[in-house]
Amino acid sequence: MPKLKTKKIVAKRFKITGSGRIFRLHSKTSHLKSKQSSKTKRRKKGFVEVLKSDLKKVKRLMPYR
Repeated sequence: MPKLKTKKIVAKRFKITGSGRIFRLHSKTSHLKSKQSSKTKRRKKGFVEVLKSDLKKVKRLMPYR
C-alpha cells in the first residue's frame, strides 16, 4: 500500500497543538473590511478551534501531523 500524503493546502490553513487540538483562522478577513463593523473585525483576530463535526475530515487530510 502506498504511503499517504499530507494535503499541503490543509497543512498551511490548520495548526495542530501538542495536545492534538486543531485551530483555524477566521474567514473573510483579507479584504473588503470597510463593510465590517469594528466589533466584527476585532472578533475575527486570532484562531478558533475546528468544530467536532469537521475534525475527522481535517485529520484524514493530514495523516502525519
